[in-house]
Amino acid sequence: MSTLAPPASQPSVAERGELREALAAVRTRLALVALLLALAALAWWATAVRMAGMDAGPGTDLGALGWFVGVWVVMMAAMMLPSLAPTVALYARMTRRRGIDRPLLFTSGYLLVWGAAGVLAYGGFELGKRAFGSQLAWHAAGRPFAAAVLALAALYELTPLKNACLGRCRSPLGYLLSRWRDGRLGALAMGSGHASWCLGCCWALMAALFALGIMSLVWMAFVAALIALEKTLPWRRVATGSTAAILALLAVAVLAAPQSVPALTIPAGAPTAMHAMH
Repeated sequence: MSTLAPPASQPSVAERGELREALAAVRTRLALVALLLALAALAWWATAVRMAGMDAGPGTDLGALGWFVGVWVVMMAAMMLPSLAPTVALYARMTRRRGIDRPLLFTSGYLLVWGAAGVLAYGGFELGKRAFGSQLAWHAAGRPFAAAVLALAALYELTPLKNACLGRCRSPLGYLLSRWRDGRLGALAMGSGHASWCLGCCWALMAALFALGIMSLVWMAFVAALIALEKTLPWRRVATGSTAAILALLAVAVLAAPQSVPALTIPAGAPTAMHAMH
């Protein structure tokens, strides 16, 4: 004689509450990722507007410090936020407080570190220009120097330091667990700390961007794509090896046949960034 199966037990009030909490947390993280992607899209639009007509190729005049830092921070938001979104979502999952204020502070730590890096890059650029002047013009030593920067960036892709920094960027859980700090200041400090690994991972690619034209939206998108692929592709060594090969080919092309490099503005006869602003 067959017997009826006992009815499935209904979830308790506590279990239903936990389910609601979990769903609310998932919605918050999805909303946070959507917000970061929307901010990145807005930053791309703002960068395109501010940099329109300003690409004078390698050695483009950077303008005044305040103007450059403003453009640089917006550029970093456009380039970094898409690949940063999974890390921020993981941080939001680990924090016990709801809302997006602390994840946004975590993100702000990234922009602070990259903003400081932009100030240092500006200082190095201006010092080099004052020290060497016309010696670094494109038809003097400028073209070999740009090719050397690209070659250096290619070599850095194959170093242990690059591999270590990229590992932290690709797998942020260990950093978050070992360096956890509560509070809003803690969120800002953790974001800044993890951004230092990102800086160690990507500084050479940013140097390559200077060598190709810091005000070029095409090269900016190209470098941003390389950064995103290195951080997301499952084959880390393949990603860094491919990036190194691409940068090495660009170095050879810039030195031997710059006219053949797509989207590369040859400085001769091109207006400077300051002229474009005026």
